[in-house]
Amino acid sequence: MSLDIHPSEPTKPNSSDAKSDAKPDAKPDAKSDVAQPNADAKPGSEKPGSESFAEVALRLGGASVDESKRTGLIDTADDQVEDLFAAQYKTTNSPVHRAVWDKQVPTELFEVDAMSQNESVSLVVEQSLKIVRKHRDDGTLLDENGKITAKVLAELGSVGYWGLLVSPEFGGSGATMRQFAEMITQMATIDPTVAGLASVHGCIGAVDPVRSFGTDEQKKRFLPQLADGCRLSAFALTEPGAGSDLTALRTTAVLDGDDYVVNGEKLFITNAIPGRTIGLVCKIDGKPSVLVVDLPDEENEHFRLKRYGIYALRRANNNGLIFRDFRVPKDNLLVPSQGDGLTIAYHGLNLGRVSLCANAAGAMRWMLAEMLPWGAYRETYGQSIDRRELVRRRIGRLAGLIVACDAMTAWCADLLDQGYRGEMECIVAKIFGSEAQKEAAIELFMKTHGGRSFLEGHLFGDNVHEFLAPCIYEGEGEMLGMAFFKSLVKHHGKLFFEPIGRTLSELGTAKPNPLNPRHAWALRKPLSSYAKWWVGHQISAAHWSPIPMSDAKLAGHTKFAQRYLSQSGMRISTTMRTFQLKLADRQCRMSALSLDIQNAVVMLVTSLYAKASNDPITRAAADTVCRELQLKIRGGKASNADFRQVTDLGSQIAQQGWSELDGVTSGEIMMPYK
Repeated sequence: MSLDIHPSEPTKPNSSDAKSDAKPDAKPDAKSDVAQPNADAKPGSEKPGSESFAEVALRLGGASVDESKRTGLIDTADDQVEDLFAAQYKTTNSPVHRAVWDKQVPTELFEVDAMSQNESVSLVVEQSLKIVRKHRDDGTLLDENGKITAKVLAELGSVGYWGLLVSPEFGGSGATMRQFAEMITQMATIDPTVAGLASVHGCIGAVDPVRSFGTDEQKKRFLPQLADGCRLSAFALTEPGAGSDLTALRTTAVLDGDDYVVNGEKLFITNAIPGRTIGLVCKIDGKPSVLVVDLPDEENEHFRLKRYGIYALRRANNNGLIFRDFRVPKDNLLVPSQGDGLTIAYHGLNLGRVSLCANAAGAMRWMLAEMLPWGAYRETYGQSIDRRELVRRRIGRLAGLIVACDAMTAWCADLLDQGYRGEMECIVAKIFGSEAQKEAAIELFMKTHGGRSFLEGHLFGDNVHEFLAPCIYEGEGEMLGMAFFKSLVKHHGKLFFEPIGRTLSELGTAKPNPLNPRHAWALRKPLSSYAKWWVGHQISAAHWSPIPMSDAKLAGHTKFAQRYLSQSGMRISTTMRTFQLKLADRQCRMSALSLDIQNAVVMLVTSLYAKASNDPITRAAADTVCRELQLKIRGGKASNADFRQVTDLGSQIAQQGWSELDGVTSGEIMMPYK
């Protein structure tokens, strides 16, 4: 976990024989190991001076030249990342994009296959869980400063914990993202910080940039030490004035002989202390670039930490980094096949987002495991509170959030393993997981425990900032929701609305007059093209491939989500037509549309995920969360049947437990009464 923006999973390379309009009818038949970006692409192969869709839209909409260009740089980096993927795995062929814009949609794209097993990975996970559980139970997990001890980190390294995502060729286990994400959930039930550190190091630290963009020599030099934990890592991107606006980077590196000389400051960098390895984003000759930097073992005149108090991430190290004429070998520069350092930064955002959702699924299991004994113990007016309807609703609701996070984690990790870019899908997982954890902590867990929640040593009191901070990690939720919306509308906008906007710009007007012959003639082709799409989309019915479902309730949720997603393309296009070039300024409308589509995606994935479960409580939990999501989309209120369903589920879990909590332990009840 980090307050930084991080890179993610390497993906399948572009295929020279893949056609740009290729659309798989279902999931690819075979899954391959993670591969490197397209080696055939040449550095600088992108068209110089070409404008991205975002830059064109903002400029034509009246934004300043500076804002348009800055946004255009980010959008161009996104395009360059997109070009690293084979055509069938790009955003336009992703499950969510197809669900919204296509008329023929394979439902199988939203299903999760059984996870493959790997004995070496399973052994690493088993040993790692055992180490952390023992230290937790013995009270030796934290040092005198409240940080995870160096001994624990070293013991984890000795069993392969830090090398799970590194290829066996370089001393790692070569775990799939699906296997890694399941480990994150398991570890988070013991200690979410230890789980988060695996993500920081393996997903968003130096590991991914090196294995995705490093040369053979760089991989041989860096990956073995990253795999065994000798050099734990971080990714240094954020600066005091550069967060979501990455064009504001001020850290520079200037070539001097065989070294780059670095000057600048980084902020909110998790896992960054002396002796660690970082992926450093800086500007070289005015272009964003990434250097792999081995930090010195001690601070000196050229490198020092900027320390500050921070409530979140308190069991990990989170610091600022200050560089003054700091020298880095020029051989440590990562050179992507196309694009620049922003391409590297944007390439891997998704792995960290999936890990956040996986971590939330584990942390919420811990919350539920703590709620159950407290609910049975605490009495009001002569009756235990787990017999009260409100508490039963909280238990049932929390179970539903857990199942939905499990579903989104497994689905997104599976997509990444197949080779999809998965940007939109992983954004949904990140937003849902972080918001679910926030709701669980505040509305369900804290309110059930009452005043004891704020005692020192209580799960909530000690971790409240940890539970809330993921809403900011990997990008603040609503901002990410707009990024999701932008990715969803980008192709449609470039096809139909950009030509209209360019024509209006040439006419010197923002609003066309249909009675003006000059306007009508100039717009005849772009409007005709859009009208053809609009009519075709209206008259063609959407068809989703049928999936056998024995659970009628889950089947109903599946059909609702499919129907809503298929109708969303027209909703989006109507919104684009209404606001036209001013859509970028309608953040509230974009956010609202985005959230409804996200909720429909979670509904669809969760209902399909739960249908494969043999556990009736898991299926009932999925029904619970899908009911809630459907109400949000419709803007309705819960019925008596909805209340009865969730409270019955809560009662079942309170009385007989739930298999998903097996092995999850709770602490002692604090300040018990006689």
